[in-house]
Amino acid sequence: MCEFCHKHGEGKKWYLEAKNYAEDLLADARRRRFVEHFFMHPEILKRDERNARSLDRLPPAVRSMVVQGITRRQKKVHFGQVVPIEDVERIFSLVNSVVRLACICRHVSIRREARYCYGVSLGPDGGALAGILRGLDRSFVNGPEARGLETLAKDEALSAIRSHEHEGLCHTVWTFQTPFIGGLCNCDRTDCMAMRWTVTNGIPVMFRAETIAAVDPDACNGCRTCMRVCQFGALSFSASSRKCTVDNRFCYGCGVCRAACSRNVIRLEERTTVPAAQALW
Repeated sequence: MCEFCHKHGEGKKWYLEAKNYAEDLLADARRRRFVEHFFMHPEILKRDERNARSLDRLPPAVRSMVVQGITRRQKKVHFGQVVPIEDVERIFSLVNSVVRLACICRHVSIRREARYCYGVSLGPDGGALAGILRGLDRSFVNGPEARGLETLAKDEALSAIRSHEHEGLCHTVWTFQTPFIGGLCNCDRTDCMAMRWTVTNGIPVMFRAETIAAVDPDACNGCRTCMRVCQFGALSFSASSRKCTVDNRFCYGCGVCRAACSRNVIRLEERTTVPAAQALW
């Protein structure tokens, strides 16, 4: 169980605690300023990514200390966790409204609008967070088609997120001044800066899921479709057995491989029940 579950979830999954979506958390002036600054200055993300890549020039011991410091800070201000689609459903059962907006990562990395982010709130019409975003009048929030924040019915939003999963995108929940959870994103390593930081650059800014994938070796036909969609390089193929297997060291438990498997031979297990993975977050 991740440390946020102990700190902010009373020993349960922290992102399934309604208090972490509470509107009154946005009454905190510091949190409000952080949200405004985060969305008004996307260029800072690009600068931070350049700085992250420059860390590779540091001696290993120094780099390790710097990375630990970055992760500690991010856990306080803007940190995420991978969630399987079942938990996305549970999150939607907690909140009262969902809005869709352009992804700030894609705005910075590919310079165009991609609506893969979903603001969730206990309030109506996106709540106080959506109110803050509507007041910013920034192109990556409002979009070139002037659609602004799209208010979606929860079943409509869930259907869209299921479609993202079949595109190979990984669902994540994110804090804005932890423990307040402001939204869900759908990530991939090519476009998502947070995933690149975590997986490519080795600077953790998001936890693994509370789950981990497992392949039924008797039913697997070795088609390798799961390998093609895995964002984390956690699946491999045995030429001798003609089967795919999961490397527990790398699996983030997102469930994208499960959605891609035509034979339904991949399942998700609780991470705490798998000794090789239970301490990996």
